[in-house]
Amino acid sequence: MATKIIYFTVNGRPEQAEFPTDCPAQDVKDLFRAAAEAGPHDILKLYNTKGNIINISPQLAPNSPQSCYKLEVVAADCNSELLGSELAVALGFDLSSMEKRLQSLEKKILTEAAETPAIVYEMKRQVESFREKLESVEHLSWLGLFKDMSEGTHKPSPFYHKRTLRKTREECEHVREKFLQMSSLEVSEKVRQYLKTPTFDNWQWEDAEIMVLLQVMYTDLDFISTFNIELDVLQQFLYEVYRRYNNIPFHNFKHCFCVTQMMYGLIWLTDLKSKIDSIDLLIMLTSAVCHDLDHTGYNNAYQINARTELAMRYNDISPLENHHCAVAFEILENNESNIFRNLSTEHYKRIREGIIKCILATDMTRHTDILNKFKTILPVFDFSNKDHRDVLMMIMIKVSDISNEARPMDVAEPWLDCLLQEFFNQSDMEKLEGLPVTPFMDRDKVTKPSSQTGFIRFVLFPLFIELANLFPCLEQHIIDPVQKALDYYTEMEKALEREKQNRAMSEKVVKPSTSKEPEAHPEPSGTTKPVNL
Repeated sequence: MATKIIYFTVNGRPEQAEFPTDCPAQDVKDLFRAAAEAGPHDILKLYNTKGNIINISPQLAPNSPQSCYKLEVVAADCNSELLGSELAVALGFDLSSMEKRLQSLEKKILTEAAETPAIVYEMKRQVESFREKLESVEHLSWLGLFKDMSEGTHKPSPFYHKRTLRKTREECEHVREKFLQMSSLEVSEKVRQYLKTPTFDNWQWEDAEIMVLLQVMYTDLDFISTFNIELDVLQQFLYEVYRRYNNIPFHNFKHCFCVTQMMYGLIWLTDLKSKIDSIDLLIMLTSAVCHDLDHTGYNNAYQINARTELAMRYNDISPLENHHCAVAFEILENNESNIFRNLSTEHYKRIREGIIKCILATDMTRHTDILNKFKTILPVFDFSNKDHRDVLMMIMIKVSDISNEARPMDVAEPWLDCLLQEFFNQSDMEKLEGLPVTPFMDRDKVTKPSSQTGFIRFVLFPLFIELANLFPCLEQHIIDPVQKALDYYTEMEKALEREKQNRAMSEKVVKPSTSKEPEAHPEPSGTTKPVNL
């Protein structure tokens, strides 16, 4: 097996790391974290000989002892609580690595045996049972799951889905400090180029680092100079955006980043900078940043059926999307976070109109109308036509919003797990409250592959293909990967169906006879006789 050796220093101490060339990215990061004796919350930075930050990944270029990289722990979290996977790390479990290895093993079994052995189901059942026991005994301090009831409901639980919906002030300030510490660091050209590709892996980056990458996007698209955006105002804007995304499984700050990063990548891949003006590009990127602000994890159908405050306020018309827009402009109303404050009234009006139009377009109930409109204008599409550009901008944010399956499978599949968790949470609540249960969210009816095959065939492909018709260069970037995802989930669906049939056969037992047994007749006293049944 081919390996590479990386030479680096930690606090002036020479170290060297050796790992396979196909080593998972997380394993490489863990290797460097161990060398730095860093904790799970610490931020690591690796510098090359020129002083530029380089990404800690399997793609690191081999070096020599004379050209050592420099590894630093630039920020450490000494006060925050251990949550979720971080708790597992503190207890000595590398949860992420374990999950990846288990998933890899399970896929291998499925490939080689065409079905999952019964013992795997039993192991899963035991693990799930143990998880449920842990979640029902938060008071057990022997596992670090102590909960001080006197602090009310604002103290986050170690389990992600039990954390408070809104971020705490301490949580936000901690990330803000990290972000400001890191914001002046130079991001390497390699990372900048990687950021422009649909293959970008968001799971490698922490929230503070993500904010730095968002800052890079605004900088590299020349928005800072073109629109006279002060750096401290942009940083405050990004912080306020981070603060207003909630602690929910899917529609969170990392999802905001993924959508924005895909939009950013599409802008570069299609060379949109040469086709439309900078204001439209600013609208598209900022719409992506703000498109799910303050999402609570329950979709419009729930809002309307439950008659929530949002549904009442917006008269059942795209309540979530209207709310996301409102929160975005609440942030922009504050002068300290208004990245448009140096623009003319005319330009601001145009930007506001464009952002509202783009965010409202992410309501999937409008999907068919918007797609049909785009298909109608496609044969005569004209970049100088404002109506055409407006429709294109809506298509671009729609594609970016549901683009996870265009990413590598090891990036996309964890997002599907997050989405299903959020869906199941909603359907559980709908059942609890006696509301209509959204069929594609019902944990009793939906499987991972079944949730994707129809969605890819009837939603993703029709949308992505039309955009690729306008920009043929996108076919390899968004059509081919989605086809691979469809093939992957189709095979998984077939395998699950075979397992279901095999399990049904193995569980089938012969029912006991229901015929009446003959009665035993009394025998003369002093004798016994066995009864033949």
